[in-house]
Amino acid sequence: MQETRLDTARIQAARRVIDPIFLDTPLYRCDALEPGLGCTVSIKLETANPVRSFKARGTEVIASRLARDESRAVVCASAGNLGQALAWSGRGRGLDVTVVASRFAPAAKLDRIRALDARLELVDGDFDTARERAAAIARHDDIRLVEDSLDLETCEGAATIGLELVDTAPSFDAVLIALGGGALATGVGHVVKAFAPQVEVICVQPLGAPAMTYSWRRRRVVTTESTDTIADGVAGRLPIPAVLDDLLLVADDAVLVQEASIIAGMRMLLDHAGLVAEPSAALGIAAILENRDRFAGRHVVTIVCGSNVDMDAYHRWVGGASHGSPPEARRRR
Repeated sequence: MQETRLDTARIQAARRVIDPIFLDTPLYRCDALEPGLGCTVSIKLETANPVRSFKARGTEVIASRLARDESRAVVCASAGNLGQALAWSGRGRGLDVTVVASRFAPAAKLDRIRALDARLELVDGDFDTARERAAAIARHDDIRLVEDSLDLETCEGAATIGLELVDTAPSFDAVLIALGGGALATGVGHVVKAFAPQVEVICVQPLGAPAMTYSWRRRRVVTTESTDTIADGVAGRLPIPAVLDDLLLVADDAVLVQEASIIAGMRMLLDHAGLVAEPSAALGIAAILENRDRFAGRHVVTIVCGSNVDMDAYHRWVGGASHGSPPEARRRR
């Protein structure tokens, strides 16, 4: 495999500084999902932790390093999950954490950031607007800016999930990874391709937020003017060139799925696995629903990457969803 920015030795070292509460998360075959999906499905559950997402694997690495610096202040932009994770990791190490988020982010995520003692600044606009504001704060206050996916700690922290996957038995044929900024996909993809190159790494993104997928397909950065998806955690418009370079080396495919399939995936995870999943976490199930033939008879791992969701919205979505995707949603994108 060609070299990405990631380093396997650093990824292995990351495990030693990440709080064990975020490590060795459940990985199990979910038989109840299989009749509806037509393949063997294993779930890697990244929600059974204090911040209910995988993001703390990266923020633990960042915070452990910042705790040794003179400047103990840090700022990030977040759609919600990174901010919670950085606030949690920073609070335990006495860091001064500022999170910039869109005022349209799910209220539950914003409330949790406040509850973890971070300073929260809200901006009009979307996540990329928040990124610009966070960068401005970092320059003005001369403090550390955490940029999800660009900062290697976020990718290499997420990559520890990959270490846990490749250590498991039996082996699997494909791993389905939610694709947003790219930290999860490049991190897990790097490890899988290094230790289990026969496994297909498939990234999944909403049709309403396709910038990184378009960029992967065209092998150059493609930006979009807006996003339109309930999967707020992956709704970026401006891919980071260095992250795309890494993704091109580790991803075998990048697919887009419709909103109806995301909602159907959330409903299936609730009904058949007893899991409340935020929309981004249901992308893997959505991908199977839209292309059952591709995955028929295969063993697929899907990473359920977060469960931070506004419950009123969640009930609206899953309350109206069917137990499978509509026929028009099953076409591969």
